[in-house]
Amino acid sequence: MIDLGRHDVLGVRVSAVDYDLAVEAVMAAARDRRPFAMSAAASHVVMTGAHDPVQRHRLNSLDLLVPDGQPVRWALNLLHRTGLKERVYGPELMLRLCAAAEREGIPIYLYGSNPPTLDPLREQLVRRFPMLHIAGMRAGRFRPLTREEGDELIAEVGTSGAGIVFVGLGCPRQEVFVYEQRARIGVPLVAVGAAFDMHAGRARQAPAAFQRHGFEWLYRLAHEPRRLWRRYLRLGPEYLALVALQAAGIRRQDPDDTLAPTEETWVG
Repeated sequence: MIDLGRHDVLGVRVSAVDYDLAVEAVMAAARDRRPFAMSAAASHVVMTGAHDPVQRHRLNSLDLLVPDGQPVRWALNLLHRTGLKERVYGPELMLRLCAAAEREGIPIYLYGSNPPTLDPLREQLVRRFPMLHIAGMRAGRFRPLTREEGDELIAEVGTSGAGIVFVGLGCPRQEVFVYEQRARIGVPLVAVGAAFDMHAGRARQAPAAFQRHGFEWLYRLAHEPRRLWRRYLRLGPEYLALVALQAAGIRRQDPDDTLAPTEETWVG
């Protein structure tokens, strides 16, 4: 297992870890039934923290923020000489956690996306992991939740007996959720980005060569241009420019320059 600590990328503290460390950290918390919040951070996740001191506070307060995107891994290697040889890709991380949960008999819960995605996602996970116990699932509402809706969700997860909750609400909503509800839900919350859509067969994963060389963004943009053009054509170049400025010592965002949220935010 590799754990080289957390390092500043544009003011966001990213965990320089590998799959084994990430899986074991989640499973240890699941065994103990204790709160744990993590997310898989692509470059656009880092950019939400670079732009917003409140979101930067949330990201830096998570228990684990793994380098989901190759550009984030590259930044860790360039800025901090971590020497990471692979990223911790959200869809792959979800599969490894499901395999571990199946081995140890720990139920999971799926929160986010929509019913047309959740139903095939459950079918695919059960097909791949026959002994995996999916204790429950609930679609996101794509709007702020009322207090009553939030309380209902917390109660449902609690009574389900789930030991791990996978969260697929999209960035930045899923990072807000795992930060805000870590203590109330009390078991690991794992934000995995597009993993729900990919494992349900509703979104295509880029070929391995595209992923390995950092061109996954181009593949996804070609398939979802209307939804992803801003993320990749505006935020992508800005991210690279800011990393270059940090590497040159010209510009650095202080990771401690954050603002704690002043009130609880219920997203769903």
